[in-house]
Amino acid sequence: MEDNTYTLEFEKPLRELQKQLIALHKASEDSKVDVGEEIQAIESKLEQLKSNIYTDLTPWQRVQLCRHPKRPYPLDYIERMTTDFEELHGDRRFMEDSAIVGGTALLDGQPVMIIGQQKGRNTKENLKRNFGCPNPEGYRKALRLMQMAEKFSMPIITLVDTPGAYPGIGAEERHVAEAIAVNIRDMSALTVPIISIVIGEGGSGGALGIAVADVVMILENSYYSVISPEGCAAILWKDRAAAPKAAEALKFSPKDLKGFGVVDSIISEPAGGAHRDYDFAAKNLKKEIKAALSKLEKLSTNKLLDKRYAKFRNMGVFEELDATS
Repeated sequence: MEDNTYTLEFEKPLRELQKQLIALHKASEDSKVDVGEEIQAIESKLEQLKSNIYTDLTPWQRVQLCRHPKRPYPLDYIERMTTDFEELHGDRRFMEDSAIVGGTALLDGQPVMIIGQQKGRNTKENLKRNFGCPNPEGYRKALRLMQMAEKFSMPIITLVDTPGAYPGIGAEERHVAEAIAVNIRDMSALTVPIISIVIGEGGSGGALGIAVADVVMILENSYYSVISPEGCAAILWKDRAAAPKAAEALKFSPKDLKGFGVVDSIISEPAGGAHRDYDFAAKNLKKEIKAALSKLEKLSTNKLLDKRYAKFRNMGVFEELDATS
């Protein structure tokens, strides 16, 4: 599933070496000349360069990777992690919102409710999916499915990938803020285990609307933030070009988020991002979900709810020290 048609700015040195490697292979085939040593030298240099680039990514570079057009979306993971997925539609109030997908599935034979924010691969799909920005009915559909899961004692898995809830006039008229607030309130009281994974963009309340969970995880090339780096740059620096600086200031990289207690664990991706190997990424994700589920299912309902409540109440708590003391 590796993509060779879309190169990010910081990946261009890799592309140049890859071109040299392809040219050497072609020359070897055409002229029957042995260039094995040259090929081996470039392959070694390529691996070293990959290691140098991908083991020390800046927050802004991770944002670029999580927005890669070939990055796997919820339906890609659902296809690889589960069987018998049955997608359910509609909020039973207004309409279907394709920016959120969800339904029942089997995770190694265990019934689960799996819900995710889905983007499109092309213009037509993105218009259908609203570029992964849910309307209020999307959040109401998600809550309807969660309540169904509670009724049938099914664990809930949510896959977060949105720049934010849709900010259009229609969404405001249909009370998108209220829909998100209701989800936050009601998810905190659901009596079944909830696991949420940020698999790409985790933008503001649009992400939190399906992410109040017992365990919150994040893929290593993702971000989870109150605002996008471009939005922050436009407000603080009056220039969206300051997005890389904003990404640093927001402290939304997985390592920072884990340190702050916003996420519980970081899930590793293939070198270069999840789009390089869908199967590897899905295998890692499934492994972490199953491990978390096995722990959560041992808790009593009261313990589950108490721990979930405490988890979110403790976020953002800090203590100021008197500099003179």
